[in-house]
Amino acid sequence: MFKKILKSFDYSIITVYILLCLFGLVMVYSASMVTAIRLGQSSDYFYLKQLKNMILSLFAFGLTAFLPYKIYQSNRFLGGIMLASILSLLAIFVFGHIVNNANSWLVLGSSNIQPSEFVKLSVIIYLSAVYSKKQTYIDHFNKGVVPPLAFLIFVCFLIVIQPDTGTAGIIFLIGMTIIMCSGMKFKTLMKLFGVGLVILAILSPVVLIEKDKIFTPTKMGRITGFMDPFELSQKEGHQLVNSYFAIGSGGLKGLGLGQSIEKLGYLPEPQTDFIIAVIAEELGIFGVAFVIIGLAYLVLRGIYIGLKCRDTFGSLLCIGISSMIAIQTFINLGGAVGLIPITGVPLPFISYGGSSLLLLSLSIGILVNVSMFIKYEEKYKKKKDQPAASKPIKYKYNTFKVHQ
Repeated sequence: MFKKILKSFDYSIITVYILLCLFGLVMVYSASMVTAIRLGQSSDYFYLKQLKNMILSLFAFGLTAFLPYKIYQSNRFLGGIMLASILSLLAIFVFGHIVNNANSWLVLGSSNIQPSEFVKLSVIIYLSAVYSKKQTYIDHFNKGVVPPLAFLIFVCFLIVIQPDTGTAGIIFLIGMTIIMCSGMKFKTLMKLFGVGLVILAILSPVVLIEKDKIFTPTKMGRITGFMDPFELSQKEGHQLVNSYFAIGSGGLKGLGLGQSIEKLGYLPEPQTDFIIAVIAEELGIFGVAFVIIGLAYLVLRGIYIGLKCRDTFGSLLCIGISSMIAIQTFINLGGAVGLIPITGVPLPFISYGGSSLLLLSLSIGILVNVSMFIKYEEKYKKKKDQPAASKPIKYKYNTFKVHQ
C-alpha cells in the first residue's frame, strides 16, 4: 500500500519545489550579506534563518503531502480554521509587532509570524469546501453565494486595517478566482458583480471622508514613485530606479553570483521584495528565466491537476493554490519591473521569509496529495474494482442416439 502511494506522487512538482527553495536559499545568502553586516549581524545571518525556515517547511510539506486532502472538508476542521483565522487576525491588534509600517506580525519567541499569510490557505480550503458542498444550489444567491463571501470580506477587512492592503488584495483575488471556477452560472456571477459595484458606491463617501487614514503618505508615495520613478529617484522612486539599474546591468549572463552592486546599500530589502533584481544582476536572464519557468510550471501543473480531478473540492483546492502562486508572482515581479506599484509581496519560494515559505510548502503538499489521489485511483483502484476475468467454461456435449 505504502509503495503504491509513493509511486503515485507527482515527482515533477516535488522536484521543481525543492529546486526553487534551494535556489532561493542561495540567493537569500547572496542578497542579504551586506544588509546583515549593516544590522550588526554575521554575513550568514539571514541565510541561517532561512535554512531553518526551509527545514521546517519541508516537514510541513511532507505532512500535507501524505495527509488525505478530503479531511479538510469536514465541518469540524472548517470551523477550526475559520475560528483560528479570525482570532489570529484579532490578536494582531493586541499583541501585534510593527514591521515596515504594518502591524501584521506576532512575536513568538525569536520568530515573527504573519497570520495573514496562513489565512490565505484557510480561505482557499474554506471556500473550496463550502462551494463544493453547495453545488446543488450554488446559484441560489442568498443561500449559496453570500455566506462564504461574507467570511471572505470580513477577513480581508481585518487585514486592510492592519494596514496590509497587498495581502488583503491577494486573498480577495484568490477568493474571486475560486468563486468564478465554482460552477456558478454567468448570470449569478454578473449579479454578484453588480452587488459589488453597489457596495463600492455606498462606501465611496466613507473613503473620501477617511482618505487621509486610508491613503497614507507611504501608500501615496508608492503610487507616485511608480508613476514617475526617475523624477522622484531620491525619494519615493528610489527603490524602483535601483531595481531598474540592477536588472539592466545584469544583461544576458549577469555579473556573477555574489557580485551585485545594488545590494550594497542602494537597493532596499534586497533579500525580500527585490530579490529578483539581485538575481537579474548576478545571474542575468538565465537566472530570471529559471525562476519564472519553475513558478509557471507549478501554476500550470496545479491547474492541470484541478481540471483532471473529478472531485469538486479537490479541483477547487488546486485552482486556489495555483492562483495564489500566480497572483503573488505577478505582483512581486510587476512591482520590481515597474508594471504596478510596489506592494511588499514576497516572491514565492525565493524571497526571505519563514511565514511565506511555510504557507507555500503546506500548499504544495496539498497539491501533491490531490495529484497522488488522482494517479492512485487511475492506476490501482480501477484495477481493483474491475471484475476478475472469468475462466473459460468447458462444455460437455452428450451424444444422443436417435431411435427410430
